[in-house]
Amino acid sequence: MRRLYEEKPDIKEFDGVVESCVPGKAGKYLVVLEETAFYPEGGGQPFDTGILGQARVEEVHEKEGRIVHTTDQELKEGQKVHGVIDWERRRQHMQNHTGEHIYSGLVHSCYGYDNVGFHMGKDGVTIDFNGVLTMDQAIELEREANRLVWRNIPVKTWYPGPEELHSLDYRSKKELKGQVRIVEIEGGDVCACCGTHVTCTGEIGAIKITGLKKYKGGVRLEMVCGAMAMADYEKKQEQVARISGLLSVKQGETADGVKRLLEEADVQKGMISRLYQQIFDLRCAQMPESEAPLLVVMEELPPVQLRSFCTLLCRENKGEPVLALGGGEGQYHYVLGSREEKAGIYSKKLNDLLQGRGNGKGPMAQGIFQTEREQIEKVWKERLWKE
Repeated sequence: MRRLYEEKPDIKEFDGVVESCVPGKAGKYLVVLEETAFYPEGGGQPFDTGILGQARVEEVHEKEGRIVHTTDQELKEGQKVHGVIDWERRRQHMQNHTGEHIYSGLVHSCYGYDNVGFHMGKDGVTIDFNGVLTMDQAIELEREANRLVWRNIPVKTWYPGPEELHSLDYRSKKELKGQVRIVEIEGGDVCACCGTHVTCTGEIGAIKITGLKKYKGGVRLEMVCGAMAMADYEKKQEQVARISGLLSVKQGETADGVKRLLEEADVQKGMISRLYQQIFDLRCAQMPESEAPLLVVMEELPPVQLRSFCTLLCRENKGEPVLALGGGEGQYHYVLGSREEKAGIYSKKLNDLLQGRGNGKGPMAQGIFQTEREQIEKVWKERLWKE
């Protein structure tokens, strides 16, 4: 089978003859052509999609050396069909794949790390390296990668003979046998690869690192190239512009604006916490000491403050146990305190009776009840949770 995408990766349309067409699953058809420009999924690169005649090509895979196109319509054997590749999808794959080559090659040459995992998705590329990089190192490599992009270096692909291959220093994730396709970018990478790539590095446009985290003793790096890099920039620029407007600061000062806002929020949180404590102290002082079960409802309280109030009531011997509720409209946060350290036991029983979830042990438990306030009050008053 002739693989046109290897000969001319920027091919958009072609004519091919249907070699076979058999029914597949879910009403689809499996089509094999005598030659094809559709790239099959492999090597971390997704398959191409597009049109064959009147049929939509939904998937492309290689099976036993043959490229199989999954279509939504039947094609006749021997029929000549015109194929059209979804070019924007293919172009993004080419930009991302070539960008990955450059970046992985630089990581290998600068730090000796291998690319041990590679995947292209709809939002970008992930690359796994078997060594650790800091974000500063990753960004410096990004700068060098983009310098190679802007030099518009030719991307060379060829099939070396056995002797040439043996003497060639190239990257590969696994031991290869038979004919090997080599992709070379001068100053960037020499790698065994079957994917599609741009013809010159300038077609990549730009390479941008968007994330880095530790992964299996090395790092997992996230990257976007070309059209995806521009889309990522536009999305983030829109977010920066919105934040700038909300904070009434210049776009280059949004981080300082957010920092100032967080500092002001911390001050306000401290003031609110002190005010809540004053309210709790006043309410607690108005309650008599008791060994009877106590239910208090303060619907406006967030869970953190609810726990503080319940803790205070238990400490001041205002009830045994104490159930504090916050929330409303069929969903109540609860905190249950018990000086007898039976909170977990009571909580489990109440969860069963009141469609709740949550847990705890010893003197404190907390969770959520998915029921109405009247039902909670009924169960508590009748002490069904003690049975």
